[in-house]
Amino acid sequence: MSSNVCVQARLGQRAFLLTTLAVPLAGWTVHALTLHRRLAQERRDPLTGAQRRAAFERRAQRLLHRHPHDSIVCLVDVDDFKGLNDAHGHAAGDMALAATGERLALWAGPHGVVGRLGGDEFAVAARVDNRDNEEAMEQRLGQLMDALREPVLTDAGPIAVAASVGTAAPDYLGTSALATLLRGADVSMYRTKHTGNYGWAELEDLEAVTVNGRRAGRPGTHVSALGRAA
Repeated sequence: MSSNVCVQARLGQRAFLLTTLAVPLAGWTVHALTLHRRLAQERRDPLTGAQRRAAFERRAQRLLHRHPHDSIVCLVDVDDFKGLNDAHGHAAGDMALAATGERLALWAGPHGVVGRLGGDEFAVAARVDNRDNEEAMEQRLGQLMDALREPVLTDAGPIAVAASVGTAAPDYLGTSALATLLRGADVSMYRTKHTGNYGWAELEDLEAVTVNGRRAGRPGTHVSALGRAA
């Protein structure tokens, strides 16, 4: 056998081996990408695009630990959502929730995180650059309220929406623990529902009686000995 034939034979064998190895590697790559997409979908609420609770809590807590002095946590509750569904139908209600999720994501920006905690309730953790202006947080919250008040376009035409917002500032409250900040924001949000304006969590709000981190007296809560200790 000539040297050229031997070389070609060896090259052919090597190419065959590389091809044989590449096929399962390509298969694993496709499998890994499919698994990654599936996990990402499971972490997100399909209607609003917001993170589900567990994924939100993980990402929000990381943000708060890294940026305790220039971040805020907001709890957002769509006002009279049942009435909206009754008046305009569940399809319009879904469109309102989807619009709320989109608006919160735009407001939070690429470094923030939005979660849907359930029903018509959302949570947001976002960074706010307040180094140059002490009113930066107030301005940012004003932008949020303006966005949430925008009518939602539906098949039946635009419908008015509104939302109550409670806000907790880690730097002011002296903690970056997400559970504590959500507790303060929850109390602040329900205070907001009575005033019509967004509110800030105060230090005394952290002492409010809660049930699983939610203000006592909220629908679905029941004050118990365990709740008083929460």
